Amino acid sequence: MTLNIPVIRLLVAKDWQLFQKQLAVYVLAGIVALCLLGHGKPWSFYVGSLMLIVVTVSVACFSIATSLMTERKEKTLAFVMSLPVSPLDFTVAKLAGNLLTFAVPFLVIAGGTLAVVWFTPLPDGLVVYALLIYGYILLAYSISLAVTMSVESEGWSTFAMIGSMVMINPFIMGLSQVPAISDRVREDAIAWSPEAVGILVGMVLLSVAVVGTTTWYHARKPAFY
Repeated sequence: MTLNIPVIRLLVAKDWQLFQKQLAVYVLAGIVALCLLGHGKPWSFYVGSLMLIVVTVSVACFSIATSLMTERKEKTLAFVMSLPVSPLDFTVAKLAGNLLTFAVPFLVIAGGTLAVVWFTPLPDGLVVYALLIYGYILLAYSISLAVTMSVESEGWSTFAMIGSMVMINPFIMGLSQVPAISDRVREDAIAWSPEAVGILVGMVLLSVAVVGTTTWYHARKPAFY
């Protein structure tokens, strides 16, 4: 079955236009957090770091909740599926639109974090630590997206989002228990240990596998939900 690219583009553009103002607010909040992070004071570093995690997690939840859960509740998905668009086209469009609305602010905030670490007196060792945290958020987002696309239950979707995002605290604590990672955070050099590389690559590959498997499974269904 061939994809209807023009229709897919329209559906993706529709999602982006609906949510671009809210996403701009998240990016602005992320910039404020980055300013606090680069201020150089212990209190501002703590507040900025916490705010960055909260903003990035909120972007992931917002993207999934608004483009899938809310539209499903308001029967918008049913209306769109009544149009001359195949379930495969709609699956690809929803996935692409969701990834776009998440990826743009995610990459801006993650890139801004790396820039702040590089161009301020903060130790460059934070680069590895930050990328590991962002890698976990990417994985949690992928799992939440997969669950929300695969089940109709709002309760299970909410549980997947909250559960996967809350686990970021144990993940950060786990990183602190790995000497090859935690001991190099305060160094003024970017040092990739085998443990750090393995964890980051594993999370990225798992994220791709989760999204890819969900897309393949969902595209084979006769209807979007």
